[in-house]
Amino acid sequence: MTEETLHIDGINITLFKSSRAKSLNITIKPFSGVRVSVPKTISFKKAKSLVEQRMDWIKKHLPRIQKAEDLFTVFDWNTEFKTREHDLVLVQSEKDTLRATVRNCQIKIDIPKGTEISENKVQEEIRKGIERAWRREAKAWLPGRLEELAKTHGFSYKKITIQNAKTRWGSCSFDNSINLSLHLMRLPDYLIDYVILHELVHTKIKNHSPQFWQLLEQVSGNARRLDREVKEFRIEIY
Repeated sequence: MTEETLHIDGINITLFKSSRAKSLNITIKPFSGVRVSVPKTISFKKAKSLVEQRMDWIKKHLPRIQKAEDLFTVFDWNTEFKTREHDLVLVQSEKDTLRATVRNCQIKIDIPKGTEISENKVQEEIRKGIERAWRREAKAWLPGRLEELAKTHGFSYKKITIQNAKTRWGSCSFDNSINLSLHLMRLPDYLIDYVILHELVHTKIKNHSPQFWQLLEQVSGNARRLDREVKEFRIEIY
């Protein structure tokens, strides 16, 4: 047996054997629940005893994860979703493999017949497909827009990297390399421009001093208001 499910105080906890785990490791993630990686050298019986000792920690952190789950879109067969250039298409498939394909302006999710769309693995595959579409759109749009805004306002930068960053929209390194999140594609154009200009200003001023905001105001206009608008969007939730 490589996996076992515990039910403690109404909480489902999945134990699974891991060849890479060096010690018992408990993780709590949205839609994954409480999962415990158990080293090969520890029995499930021993692992259960150790988990029971950590129940106070689990109960403390579980509500925060459950609150995060409430903010995610839960897709069903009637959900209409589209990115800038791609439409989400959910298909009941005769194949056994759950698969997301991004092509021809579609995010196609093949869901095997008999598989409930509400299952975590299906919801996760849908999100992965959407992120792949955003990445494709980001690579097609952001480099050119960065170059255009830099030339317009007299900035220079070393290079651009597009990442699946979920804690910040962008960043600027000390060597003036610009990192942009693919999740920028969820924002309207004027807020994308604001984020890009924000990072370009950092090529000249590496902090958020009054001088930084003064220069950002000059190139973007309404910098403080735009900054508040961007913060209203949650990077990690859709």
